[in-house]
Amino acid sequence: MVDEKYSFLKNPLNLPAGNFKLEEEKGRLNVFDPLRKKFLVLTPEEWVRQHLIHYLVTWKNYPKSLFSLERGLKYNRVNKRFDILVLNRRGDPFLLIECKAPEVKLTQKTVEQVCVYNKSIGAEYIAISNGIQHICLFFDPKKEAYQQIREFPVF
Repeated sequence: MVDEKYSFLKNPLNLPAGNFKLEEEKGRLNVFDPLRKKFLVLTPEEWVRQHLIHYLVTWKNYPKSLFSLERGLKYNRVNKRFDILVLNRRGDPFLLIECKAPEVKLTQKTVEQVCVYNKSIGAEYIAISNGIQHICLFFDPKKEAYQQIREFPVF
């Protein structure tokens, strides 16, 4: 079932393991997304996204109903897509997460990408993860700057 293109499944992520439903269909592997309630093509980025969702819901008690996944946004008249947005209980943006494949190094450029998306969204917290490394930031409105925090915020 795990061929060369799914070699990322062999390497553990720096997130708690979940009981993910996988199915093979027409020569490709799919993973069940419990929030969207459907199978999605399993890519390295999707593997990271599913682990993050599992972690936030199961270990950090984030409500499933407040997640928004892979939605479009406009920035400077250009269409973009964010990976994960968690709203607070008032419906305001709380945490914006950009997911990268495990082999993608997190650099200043990847952090800037999520910062640019957040100019349109306005979440209190942003994060970027490749499943191995996680960078979490809080936007301090008084300083008008991001400050790094040690872990994903408490909901």
